[in-house]
Amino acid sequence: MLGNDLGISRLGFGAMRITGRGVWGEPPDPTAARAVLRQAVELGVNFIDTADSYGPDVSERLIAEALHPYPADLVIATKGGSRRPGPGNWQPDGRPDHLRVACEGSLRRLRLEQIPLYQLHMVDASVPFAESIGTLAELRSEGTIRHIGLSSVTVEQIEQARAIVPVVSVQNRYNLVDRAAGEVLRHCERVGIAFICWSPLDRGHIARDTRRLQAIAEAHDAEPTQIALAWLLQRSPVTVPIPGTASSRHLVGNMAAGKIRLTTDEGAALDAYRPGARTILRQHARRSARRAVRFLRPSG
Repeated sequence: MLGNDLGISRLGFGAMRITGRGVWGEPPDPTAARAVLRQAVELGVNFIDTADSYGPDVSERLIAEALHPYPADLVIATKGGSRRPGPGNWQPDGRPDHLRVACEGSLRRLRLEQIPLYQLHMVDASVPFAESIGTLAELRSEGTIRHIGLSSVTVEQIEQARAIVPVVSVQNRYNLVDRAAGEVLRHCERVGIAFICWSPLDRGHIARDTRRLQAIAEAHDAEPTQIALAWLLQRSPVTVPIPGTASSRHLVGNMAAGKIRLTTDEGAALDAYRPGARTILRQHARRSARRAVRFLRPSG
């Protein structure tokens, strides 16, 4: 739940990858990008995360083109507070006037009268944090946004923001191989707000360590990336992974991860997992393979 009034699917969809290379410009196939967005909703996703800086503007526009008028239960979250000078280049901009203009642009492109969840994309060290949050609080009071979220923040910044306005979510990088935000996750559990995992699949590390994850994956007739997502879902009741893709096949695979139930031994092995380490994953997987529930491998 976001703010006790918006129920969202535990597996969301991150809409960064439906843009061009370097998260810049149009995707190679806009028609396919729109089709993936529609397919995500058909597969049960009711939480889509985007940002004005994805493209810039491209991701938000494609979402509206593909899905507007929106299903009644669809929650669209977007972000403001960054600028894009070029491909692969991100710069924070938390100035109040910038946040207002960014929010207005997101409303227009998404064809919304109110944004369900608006997130501060980055903390701008050149702007007092309280000023940036204060602007979001004003937008909430004006009815432009329904709920406020934060991204890439510390526990201290969460509490500073919560002293100004209710915060319903935090979005930090967190996955099987990068747990630097573990303290933030635990804090979100304590205060009861959603922890949105961006970059939930560190595909580079997982690809290099496929053999170390393969035993557990085979026990569930799954792919290593699906196991990584299943672990995130079982890691905490407040985690909301948002894997993104422009591929229909990858989308189906990602969503199937929600059906996987890891055993206690498998969960413990994954908790102890570190990329490149000689791991006990195979030992745990061999013991549990015979009793593991098998799931159909996604087609395509």
